[in-house]
Amino acid sequence: MSNIPADLKYTQSHEWIRIEDDGSLTIGITDHAQEALGDVVFLELPEAGRSVDAGEACAVIESVKAASDIYAPVAGEIVAANQDAVDAPESVNADAYGNWLFKLKPASTADVETLMDAAGYAAEIAQA
Repeated sequence: MSNIPADLKYTQSHEWIRIEDDGSLTIGITDHAQEALGDVVFLELPEAGRSVDAGEACAVIESVKAASDIYAPVAGEIVAANQDAVDAPESVNADAYGNWLFKLKPASTADVETLMDAAGYAAEIAQA
């Protein structure tokens, strides 16, 4: 059973989202996603300043099994990428929730309210 922290929001495409005090969003991939991918060997993250649309592929994660896109959960502007995760992609396997991938300033806080909570995400992956 995957670890699904209750204090985070989630997407159907297996990103987790932490809402920070300043309203920005910290984004990574879920424990479920890293388990499905297997050993992560490469990350390509978006550059700060890039504008993204909700659902836009903005990063790539590669494992020994496959390459997958990582999607922006909401529209906004990328404000940071985690260079430590790029330098040590296996850290995502070790702690999917402790190793964020990028930070985003949302264009609209209302969009954030549409993201799934932990119970919704647990139900989503149970159906998969």
